[in-house]
Amino acid sequence: MGSYLNPGSFSFRGSLRSKIYVDKSELIARTNEALCTEQKYICVSRPRRFGKSMAANILAAYYDRNEDTEELFQSLAISKEKSYKEHLNQYDVIKINMQEFLSMSETMEEMLEMLKNYLVSDFKETFHEIQFRDEKNLIQVMKDVFRYTKCPFVILIDEWDCLFREYKQNKDAQKKYLDFLRAWLKDKDYVALAYMTGILPIKKYGSHSALNMFTEYSMTNPREMAEYFGFTEKEVTSLCERFHRNFEETQAWYDGYELVAVNGEEKISYAMYSPKSVVDAMLSGVFDNYWNQTETYEALKVYIKMNFDGLKDSVIRMLAGERVQINTGTFSNDMTNFQGKDDVLTLLIHLGYLSYHWPDKTVTIPNKEVSQEYINAISTMDWAEVTAPVESSRKLLKALWNLDKPAIVMELKWDKSARGAISQIKDKHYVDALKEYQGNLLLVGINYEKDTKTHTCVIERMYKD
Repeated sequence: MGSYLNPGSFSFRGSLRSKIYVDKSELIARTNEALCTEQKYICVSRPRRFGKSMAANILAAYYDRNEDTEELFQSLAISKEKSYKEHLNQYDVIKINMQEFLSMSETMEEMLEMLKNYLVSDFKETFHEIQFRDEKNLIQVMKDVFRYTKCPFVILIDEWDCLFREYKQNKDAQKKYLDFLRAWLKDKDYVALAYMTGILPIKKYGSHSALNMFTEYSMTNPREMAEYFGFTEKEVTSLCERFHRNFEETQAWYDGYELVAVNGEEKISYAMYSPKSVVDAMLSGVFDNYWNQTETYEALKVYIKMNFDGLKDSVIRMLAGERVQINTGTFSNDMTNFQGKDDVLTLLIHLGYLSYHWPDKTVTIPNKEVSQEYINAISTMDWAEVTAPVESSRKLLKALWNLDKPAIVMELKWDKSARGAISQIKDKHYVDALKEYQGNLLLVGINYEKDTKTHTCVIERMYKD
C-alpha cells in the first residue's frame, strides 16, 4: 500500500469517529452507476467547507481492494443499495490532493513531475513483479499494471482546480495542466472512475473544454448530486434535536443555498446548509460567523469592488434582501476573465458567497453568516449607501441599550410572525430566566420572511420588579 495508491480507510475512519458524522454514503450508489461507463468522468465543484475531501475519503475507503472495509459501511445507507456488495473493495484506488503537490512545488512543471514520480514510485513498490516498459511514463506504467491485474483504477483528485486559483494569470501553465489531465485520463481503459473535486468548474478555452469527457456538477447545476453538496434541512433538523440547538436560528445563520435536482419531470429543491458552520454551531452552541476561519473578507472585497456596470447596485440590492437576475452562461470558469457583472456574480456563486436560484435564474445572499462577510468587506470601502444604514442600526441598538440600560429578551422567527415571537416569550415565561434582574425590560420579536427576504420587528416594554 503506497501513499497515493490504495490509501485505505484511515481518513474515513476519522470522520466516523467524529462527534458529528452525517451519512452521505448514498453518493457511492451514484458513482457505482458510472463505473466503467461513458459517464465514468465526474467533476464536482462546491465551495470550501462543503465536504469535498470527505467525499473523496469515503470513496477511497469503499473501493480500495487492499482492505476489507465492510464493517465501516454495514450501518450506513449505502449498505441497503443493490450495487453495494458488487463494488465493495474491488478496485485499485489512486487518491491525490493537488494542493499538496502544488504547495511542494515552485512551478506547474515541477508539480506535475513530482506527481508522476510519486505515483510511479508507488506502482513499482506495490507491483514489483511487473517488468515496466517505461518507468518514467506514468500512462504507460498504468497500462502495464492494468494489463497485469485486469483491475481498473478509481482515480480521486481533490482540489483539482488549485492551480487555477494559485496561478490565476498564468494561462500557459493552466493549459498545460489541463492537457496533462486529458492525456492521463481521457479514453483510458485503465480508468473505472475519475472523480474530481474543486471549487471551480472545468476551465473553458475558446468554444470547448480540454476535459469535455467530464460530467460536471456545480453550485449552478448540481443535477442528481444536489443532496450530497451540503447538509439538507432534514439532516440539520436532526442535529438540532440531538444537540438541543434552536433550529430557526440555525436556519437564519447557515441556510440559504437552494439546489435543484430533476427526477423525471419533477424538480426537487434542496435547502442546503453550510456543513462546517453547522458543525461548529452544534458543538459550541454559539451561532456566529465561522466563515472567516477559512476565508477572509478581503477575498470577497476583491470581486465586489470591480468596476463593472451594475455590480455595485446588484450587491446593494441583495444586501437589502432582493433577488438579482443573472446569466451564468458567459462565465469562463476562472478567476480573472470577467466580461461583466454576471461573470463576477457567477464566480461568487461557486465561492459560496451567493445562492443561485435555478428556476428563475436569480441570485441572493444566502444567510446571516455570509451577509456578515459582505458587511465586513464593505466597511473598508467607500460605499456610504451601505455603511450609513449599518451605522444607523448600530446607533439604534445603542439607543435601546441606553434606555435605562434595559435587559432584552429576544425571539427570532422564520416565516412566522414577529407578534407570534412576542407571544412565545410570554407564553413560555422566558423572562423568568432573569431571576435577579429588576428594572426596564424590552421584549423583542423579529421575523424573517424567506420569500420576500424581509424582516419585521415588534418591541414591547415592561418593568420587572
